[in-house]
Amino acid sequence: LARVLAPSPDILLLDEPTNHLDLATIEWLEGELASRRSALVMISHDRRFLSNLSRATVWLDRGETRRIEKGFTAFEEWRDEVLGEEERDQHKLDRKIVMEEHWLRYGVSGRRKRNVKRLGNLFELRQQRRDYRGTAGKANLAAAEAETSGKLVIEARHIGRSYGERKIVDDFSTRVTRGDRIGIIGPNGAGKTTLIGLLTGGDTPDTGTVRLGANLEMATLDQHRESLDPKTTLADALTGGRGDSIMVNGTPKHVIGYMKDFLFASEQARTPLEVLSGGERGRLMLARALAKPSNVLVLDEPTNDLDLETLDVLEEMLSDYEGTVILVSHDRDFLDRVVTSVIAPEGDGKWVEYAGGYSDMLAQRGADLQEKAIKASASPEISRVTKNANSTPASTAKRRLSFNEKHALETLPKTMAKLQAEIAKQQKLLDDPELYAKDRKAFDAASSAIAKAQADLDAAEEKWLELEMLREEIESGA
Repeated sequence: LARVLAPSPDILLLDEPTNHLDLATIEWLEGELASRRSALVMISHDRRFLSNLSRATVWLDRGETRRIEKGFTAFEEWRDEVLGEEERDQHKLDRKIVMEEHWLRYGVSGRRKRNVKRLGNLFELRQQRRDYRGTAGKANLAAAEAETSGKLVIEARHIGRSYGERKIVDDFSTRVTRGDRIGIIGPNGAGKTTLIGLLTGGDTPDTGTVRLGANLEMATLDQHRESLDPKTTLADALTGGRGDSIMVNGTPKHVIGYMKDFLFASEQARTPLEVLSGGERGRLMLARALAKPSNVLVLDEPTNDLDLETLDVLEEMLSDYEGTVILVSHDRDFLDRVVTSVIAPEGDGKWVEYAGGYSDMLAQRGADLQEKAIKASASPEISRVTKNANSTPASTAKRRLSFNEKHALETLPKTMAKLQAEIAKQQKLLDDPELYAKDRKAFDAASSAIAKAQADLDAAEEKWLELEMLREEIESGA
């Protein structure tokens, strides 16, 4: 991020910039990007991040892009409307095919020419139905639940853990009961994984005691995916290399069927894990964790690399899960929708539990503590680099547009419009599929004219953008 932000570019292209960042740094990055005048093109599955920064949304769906001139806040409602309209159109198409097939069986008349045309229309409708690509659907996430645990799940009293002189956990106490959803947040390296290990019995505290309840069955999701051998196939990773079935909730299920529940295609069964995308690896880890019978789910960064639709289904699954959930996450929206309390670090090994989600925690802590966490996580080097990048030389404020630059700003839009009209005119000639065969010279001339007009248009647009940004800089510095 420091390398990308330092030059203060005109356009920033950010592909999942929040991945593996802690919450304080994500909020710092949001503020940094919001304060810049760069154009932003972002890919992200962090809903809060997109909602706070985006002004237009492009949805890539089944090989097509759709754009809405609104930020991500309006996206989900718009997406549902688009899919609902598409579903209605497909229903109408199905009804029309049924009507035409009924005519084919019972309504064919003696007028051969009309019948042939109508039969051709039926074939086109059928082809249209075959070519339709439906949505991939939603993952069918369901946790295999074990017998109900006792009312008390975890009781920690005055626990502490240190590494040398550094205190990771200091005098922390909590009580977790059945059905709780506990979120643990904090900067990278604050000790979230250590705290989970202490609470779940995976590690022993230096001081204090941890008591686990009766009849606990834990399933764990590892944030680093370290348990995956990259050479193993997808099917073997789910079955452990033992046959073609996987035990789900104590019942054997064919691995292909279980893969489809998590949006994997059947032909991916023999795919080595090393070629899977980050999102596919995330779904695989969820599939492995949720297959084990449990009444306590321990999820370390479960949202990493998951797409928005799978995130929605994961949230629904966790809300329906009758056991207890302990999770680490840097996704603020996910925390607000899922958890019932948040455990956050206060520095020097101190951890405090707050009722409610992430937004509730912020309200209880106060902005001053939030700002302290942001300052602690953002290194002075990054702060200095971005401060220098944003500083505008004093000479820029005194700069004025020359007469030629002002004239170019006024006339370039008209020039660009003429070039666009010329491109459209030549393209209309080339749209004739017979032109090449009828008049090769006209075809070549039109092609050359389009190429020249496009080159001139690109140069004019680049010049206009350069002058427009210069004008904005001068006005803002005045």
